[in-house]
Amino acid sequence: MKQRNRISVQQTQRMTLTTTLAASITILRADAAGLSRYLEEQAAENPQLVLAPPVATDWTPRWKSALHAEGRTPDSAAAGPSLVAHAMDLVDRLRLSARDARIALALVEALEPSGWLGRDLAAIAQDAGTPAREVEVVLRQLQTRAEPTGLFARNLAECLRLQAEDAGEADPAMRAVLDRLTLVARGEIDRLAREAGLTEAEVRTRIGRLRRYDPKPGTGFEAAAAPVREPDLIAEKTGTGWQVSLNRSTLPAVSVAEGRGKGRAEARAILRMIEGRNTTLLAVGQEILTRQAAVLDEGLGALLPMTMADIAAALALHESTVSRVVAGTSVDTPRGTWWLRAFFTRAAQDGGPAAGALRDRLARLVAAEDPATPLSDVALAEALAEGGAPIARRTVAKYRAMLGLAPAHRRRQRH
Repeated sequence: MKQRNRISVQQTQRMTLTTTLAASITILRADAAGLSRYLEEQAAENPQLVLAPPVATDWTPRWKSALHAEGRTPDSAAAGPSLVAHAMDLVDRLRLSARDARIALALVEALEPSGWLGRDLAAIAQDAGTPAREVEVVLRQLQTRAEPTGLFARNLAECLRLQAEDAGEADPAMRAVLDRLTLVARGEIDRLAREAGLTEAEVRTRIGRLRRYDPKPGTGFEAAAAPVREPDLIAEKTGTGWQVSLNRSTLPAVSVAEGRGKGRAEARAILRMIEGRNTTLLAVGQEILTRQAAVLDEGLGALLPMTMADIAAALALHESTVSRVVAGTSVDTPRGTWWLRAFFTRAAQDGGPAAGALRDRLARLVAAEDPATPLSDVALAEALAEGGAPIARRTVAKYRAMLGLAPAHRRRQRH
């Protein structure tokens, strides 16, 4: 029997993280301060990259003088808290016993930048000198009250399950899919459907919901709390609506040196990436503030439900691109300097108002209540539901805890 050589042609796709792609991602997700440092480092290595000092402009928030007469302090431009600081604030709000607080601190210390726990509960329990079952109880409290949902998860499946439960989507089919995430990653939908006793349509529906969740909720926090700094964008109201522009005082001017020399191609590549970053940042910032224009006029109580997927779809971008652009990016508005991430908020329930708007209204209701007869969670839920969207008492309790507001009996002040 003769052996025959066979020639076959196969086409495959593979993404390689090249130096240029890595630099592009670094530039895209950098805030003004981080980008300035990056450019300074590149200019020190490449004499063909020329940096000029930033253009001096008066970026001082225009609302500062307006609020000064009222004796109020405007919103701060300080960076968001670090993940650890955010988690510690949650522990303080839980008012745990001394023993449980010690366990909670051990869990906070085990947090990784992703927001997941980096150690197993047995090791944490051993270090805390307490039974693992007690650690499990405290962990559940932290997971239930944490915002964003998914913090303190032990793995990807648990992180997504917590978000599914919070969204009211943790039905048996969703749990079956979460138990088989390996098959989801492999794209083996038919096998998953057979094993779970579901139709492929049911599986794809659950996977579509999973894609709306955040697999690493800790990455939205600063690695460390940053000092007050200038905003990246400036929003101004014109005759045609709100317009967004770059704050040129935060970045050096970038150009390529005249003449010839080694490194010109690299310098031109960096210049193109900077221009691309600025164009994308402006487009994303403009789309966000166009959709949330009422917030700039009326405050956070006017927030509308909006996700990064919405912005990505409108601009024909990938959702990860939007996430990178808004990370650590701030915008100066007449009402204060806000993080772009603050404009993203989901609906408290399908068809209902934005969760961020409800929290703002809740804070205002508590601030305006009679200290002698504070509003109960039930009364607050009824007041918040006056707009036509019912809200559960437990949701009010969760939002109240997130705002650091005590229950009614603790807010009561006797004359």
